[in-house]
Amino acid sequence: MHNVSSVELTRDCDAVQIPVGNTIVLPKGTSVDITQTLGGTYTIHAQGGLYRISSKDGDALGLTAETPVAKPEVTSSEPVEEKEIWEVLKSCYDPEIPVNIVDLGLVYDMFIEPIPTGGSKIFVKMTLTAPGCGMGATIAGDAQQKILDLPGVADASVDIVWDPPWHQSMITPNGRRILGLE
Repeated sequence: MHNVSSVELTRDCDAVQIPVGNTIVLPKGTSVDITQTLGGTYTIHAQGGLYRISSKDGDALGLTAETPVAKPEVTSSEPVEEKEIWEVLKSCYDPEIPVNIVDLGLVYDMFIEPIPTGGSKIFVKMTLTAPGCGMGATIAGDAQQKILDLPGVADASVDIVWDPPWHQSMITPNGRRILGLE
């Protein structure tokens, strides 16, 4: 979503300050502008700043919160496919930019390691658009949780790295199109 809509919070709501990453509680009745609803999270403007609201708190914005899907039991007969991991990473967004982390060029590496007891461990290396961004842990945690929710995944690690430094040339053609850089 790229259109701004204004609402009042229907209840107290946890929010993560962008870009510093601090968690605060916005009180019921706070007037907010919803600026982005991508990847199951919401970016809002309130009290002079930007905040990220998780999908579980969508009801406070008057939106239907996503219902978590029950994860099937991991078995060795259900290997996770690389394509599934890349697709779920494409559902993760920087809350300030309407492009997923893959198309932004933030994901540097992904590796699947089969686990003898069944399932796989997934290793992801990613970066951020700026080293001082306090949202790194939030974005990496979002990616890790979405990977863990995939059938066949027993464990996942998402590490933030700074080498090589990110630059705009790493954005995919699709990301460049969305951002109007073409």
